[in-house]
Amino acid sequence: MKKIKKFFIFALAILGVISMLSIGCKKSSDDSNNNPPVTTITDKDGNVYHSVTIGTQVWMVENLRTTKYNDGTSIPTETVDNTWLHLTTPAYCWYNNDASYKNTYGALYNWFAVNTGKLAPMGWHVPTDVEWHQLTDYLGGEILAGGKMKSKGTIQSATGLWTEPNTGASNSSGFNAVPGGGRSGGGSFFAITEFALFWSSTQYDDTKAWYRNITNEGEDVYHDNFRKQDGMSVRCIKD
Repeated sequence: MKKIKKFFIFALAILGVISMLSIGCKKSSDDSNNNPPVTTITDKDGNVYHSVTIGTQVWMVENLRTTKYNDGTSIPTETVDNTWLHLTTPAYCWYNNDASYKNTYGALYNWFAVNTGKLAPMGWHVPTDVEWHQLTDYLGGEILAGGKMKSKGTIQSATGLWTEPNTGASNSSGFNAVPGGGRSGGGSFFAITEFALFWSSTQYDDTKAWYRNITNEGEDVYHDNFRKQDGMSVRCIKD
């Protein structure tokens, strides 16, 4: 009788172990489904980008840095200030005309390059003004969204790319905005480490288009329109 009892207890223990292993395997499988692999995107230059899902939208995590349209043709570049000032055709440049800024901050494009509709890799596009609104609304509105979009840390503390104070920066959205500065319609470069400036694909009128600005001194997203000749960063959104 004692042997039968011991055998019964042993059998129950084995069943318990098998049950736990089964649950553990199922949980591991469920976790895998909840954490899909990171998507990468490659442009015509061979630059690789990553993506993040924010609400119902999928955004690139890095600023665009291609020198070619998605059909493989080259985007004109312009280094002369006075020539940049008078452009009414597409162009790009690196900050301070220095390619060492490329990998960290991406390129600066005028709006005419955005308006070609060929700037983003295939399957992606430059966001409209409405799509920018959808993003900031999802993140709590323009007054708060900037902090959730900015990369963390400061130059002074050797922890990031922003000049102090980098107010409210949490990057909780994963958008990872970096302060790439811009190039004015007059051709001069400004505000690297302080401003993250992003074009939309929506024009305001014949001479201006809508853009977004996130600064080191606030956690809001500034929404305004500016001259199409200006050079700004570009983030892409999935079609």
